[in-house]
Amino acid sequence: MRQHANSNCRQSRDVVSGAPRFYKACREVGIRPLVGARISLKDGGELPLLVENRKGYQNLCQLITRMKLRAPKGKGAANLDEIESHSKGLVCLTGNLHGPIAKTIHRNGLPKASRMLDRLKAIFGRQGVFVEIQRHFLRDQERLNQILISLSERHGLSLLASNGVLYANQQRRPLQDVLTCIRHKTTLQEAGRVLAVNSERYLKPPAEMRSLFNDLQPALHNSGLLSQRLQFTLENLGYRFPLFPLPAGETMNSYLRKLTHQGARRRYRPYHQTARRQIEKELALIEKLDLAGYFLIVWDLIQFCRKQGILAQGRGSAANSAVCYSLGITAVDPVGMDLLFERFLSEERGEWPDIDIDLPSGDRREQVIQYVYERYGQLGAAMTANVITYRARSAAREVGKSFGFAPETIDRLSKLLTSWGPHPEEIDADHFRKSGLDPSHHRTRIFFELWRQIQDLPRHLGQHSGGMVIARGRLDSVVPLENATMPGRRVIQWDKEDCADLGIIKVDLLGLGMMSALQDAIHLIQRHSGEEVDLAHIPHDDPRVYELLQKADTVGLFQVESRAQMATLPRLKPSCFYDLVVEIAIIRPGPIVGQMVHPYLRRRAGLEPVLYPHPSLEPILKRTLGVPIFQEQLLKIAMTVAGFSGGEAEELRRALGFKRSEQRMGKIEAKLRRGMERNGIREETAATIIRYISSFALYGFPESHSASFALLAYASAYMKVHFPAAFYASLLNNQPMGFYRPATLVKDAQHRGQQIRPIDAMHSDWLCTIEPEGSVRLGLLYVQGLRGKAGRHIVEQRDKRSFQDLDDFVKRCRLQKPELVTLAEIGALNCFGMKRRKALWQVEEASRHSGPLFDSIPSMTDDEYPLLDMDALERLQADYRGTKLTTGPHPMALIREFITKKGAVSASGLAAVKNGQRVRVAGGIIVRQRPLTARGFLFLSLEDETGITNIVVKPPVFKKNRVTLVSHPFLLIEGVVQNSDNVVSVLADRFWPLEVRDAKLPSHDFC
Repeated sequence: MRQHANSNCRQSRDVVSGAPRFYKACREVGIRPLVGARISLKDGGELPLLVENRKGYQNLCQLITRMKLRAPKGKGAANLDEIESHSKGLVCLTGNLHGPIAKTIHRNGLPKASRMLDRLKAIFGRQGVFVEIQRHFLRDQERLNQILISLSERHGLSLLASNGVLYANQQRRPLQDVLTCIRHKTTLQEAGRVLAVNSERYLKPPAEMRSLFNDLQPALHNSGLLSQRLQFTLENLGYRFPLFPLPAGETMNSYLRKLTHQGARRRYRPYHQTARRQIEKELALIEKLDLAGYFLIVWDLIQFCRKQGILAQGRGSAANSAVCYSLGITAVDPVGMDLLFERFLSEERGEWPDIDIDLPSGDRREQVIQYVYERYGQLGAAMTANVITYRARSAAREVGKSFGFAPETIDRLSKLLTSWGPHPEEIDADHFRKSGLDPSHHRTRIFFELWRQIQDLPRHLGQHSGGMVIARGRLDSVVPLENATMPGRRVIQWDKEDCADLGIIKVDLLGLGMMSALQDAIHLIQRHSGEEVDLAHIPHDDPRVYELLQKADTVGLFQVESRAQMATLPRLKPSCFYDLVVEIAIIRPGPIVGQMVHPYLRRRAGLEPVLYPHPSLEPILKRTLGVPIFQEQLLKIAMTVAGFSGGEAEELRRALGFKRSEQRMGKIEAKLRRGMERNGIREETAATIIRYISSFALYGFPESHSASFALLAYASAYMKVHFPAAFYASLLNNQPMGFYRPATLVKDAQHRGQQIRPIDAMHSDWLCTIEPEGSVRLGLLYVQGLRGKAGRHIVEQRDKRSFQDLDDFVKRCRLQKPELVTLAEIGALNCFGMKRRKALWQVEEASRHSGPLFDSIPSMTDDEYPLLDMDALERLQADYRGTKLTTGPHPMALIREFITKKGAVSASGLAAVKNGQRVRVAGGIIVRQRPLTARGFLFLSLEDETGITNIVVKPPVFKKNRVTLVSHPFLLIEGVVQNSDNVVSVLADRFWPLEVRDAKLPSHDFC
């Protein structure tokens, strides 16, 4: 159904970021999409360009790249000379309100507009320029149209009818107005002519367009002719992966085979027949699909990491490959774990394999990223984009601004709509009143409706956390490049899903805080004890590690430290590595919503028999006791019971891994039902299988992904058991990461007998360190407000010569007065023979009497010093103000007598309380969670001086006590003990705030 050239062309200003998804959507409904972009001009206005052929597409991408790379992010414009050098294969539209002809008519009159049209005709040729006419029932627009018609006749150019579509139907006009206000940073009341005067820019049916352009039928006809002429689609972009430089006498396949067998002999001791057969099978397929160069390029990245001493580990479906394991890309043996290679690579899938590499966060990861840029050239490599969408907080703030709400109202609204977690449907009139809005007012109702509509719409194009695309030749012939916000990085205009859809290969270089912590721990161990630790060879059967996991003593561990994981570990009782793989995968939204967690735990404990939804599924589900836990199992189930082909299974996999994939799952569910019906699967069984599969749309782990994470979880547990000082020091040096803030990590270390020493000007480095006797010394980086440069200068001065006294320290370090005050308050200057308050006095004195003029003035003697020392509470308050943690008593220890009189039991004493008994507990809230899968329940982690108590709050109770639960850092809580399988929690129903002045515990809330 041909309406006009622009109606099925995804036009964007200086980007083609929407083109892949537009292409895919059009293909699904049988429409051929056109590709184009509006190009910003340096002298104002914009020029719509449409792509006629592949050369035109390459020119468009290279033109946009040229504009973007010389300008800051979000900027860039072209002149007509640059457009001329990139004009081949492109068609120009001119005449619309924002085009150069219309702008020139308004600013400079008809003669100059005529000359501009001549210039465009010279650039694109007579057949390459169309004069665009739009009709939205606007008087000024129709006057412009008559001028444009006259110009087109004078210059012998074709007219083209369009509607400049901005929304699918007229009901979406209010949302378009809000988005326009957001873009122009104005309000609906003040926007004026920035907003359209009517709602005519919707997708009009052909009959309506024919009626609208009844007097200009040739213009409408030209729209159809042009759409037929523009034959280019994104189906074949000409993308090519780089060639790997080979040693003399080698081919890609021979060199990969050589490296693989060399690595296999190191990995497999002995190199047994099962591994040999699997590797030969994989190499044969890699050769058939001509993928050897890809594996060699990823291997090269791993080799670079090894040479630079950077810890690296591949994960994702690559862990299913014995070739990747042998090349040292992954660290999990897929042969020993019986992982499915076809999940990683198969002939039927018809797409490139996906290899993710986990790296330490920060500078070391950046080193690898810059290596890729250097190796493949300025225009040969770039990072993938990330489509940032509107979420609750950003939507509330930006829609609120467009409505002209007061800043304090917007703040209250954004907190309301985010602290509520992912349950906005529960917000009622009372909550709007608390934000200062009248819920009965039509503006409030419209705000909330538009707030809902804007959810998940694209907000801006950000940078992916680590996906890198590399190409042979110029990557900007495939997709435009632009500068990232971070210096030294470039990004493409498509995200990872777009790249996968269009056959563009990416390698994910992902930064993990735990990788940084583990690498730092290895270095600390080697420096402190001389012992060499290799994560690839730590024993996977250490009984002390599994004892730690079974007790859920997992604060600080990778992936198994959440409240839900801690509640599951004592029930699952992991005793081997594969148990840990299951543990990591089972606490995900997919298995939880699919009601798979409790059946698995009961079957593992022998409390119920192992059953299978259908006899044909026993081989698939036997290993997980009849319960599907991993994504691969879901794909095999679909192929077995519904007859899915490999391609259909891949479609399912992509849907399971896609953001907001519930929408995509609806189509696949219908296929599943039809397939199971053909295979005679009963309706009840089919419903169970559908529930299993559809629940994974909320997110579930592949087995290979879980195995890679299990390796890091086990390694972190191994470090905590065998090298606690290095473990805690490295964790503290790599914050923020994980569920728990440094204050909790310090207390966890102390509970386990690891000594943590306070910050000390004579002993602390910038980072936390291990002292000779094995204690951890806190680093100066934890001093709030201390500049990094100043902290490192303290260490440099001390290394040159020890500080003689406080005066020497002050003179040589030249710190700002607030920095000195904080150091004195937290006790970091006590090393100079004085306590905190006297150090504060001395700092004040030194600050006033600075310089040679005052050198002869004597200092105050101890007898003359008038102030009392800080008491325990004052020291605690100073610690939290100055470092957000304390190595001294926990805040609750200082009020233990008071809360004991109130009937509160300590965290360590709760285990002795019988199931079902009412109890009171007290502590600081360190975690608040209200996950979507929990049906409105709130979960709190309450910390006192003896440990952590888990609190469960039912939805009605949370609703009634929301302000108390969200706003107060310390609480006295009453409820009923739930004690089952060594997992203890309190189902709470009463709450009282506790006052512990200036000692607010940092918390991890609603993340």
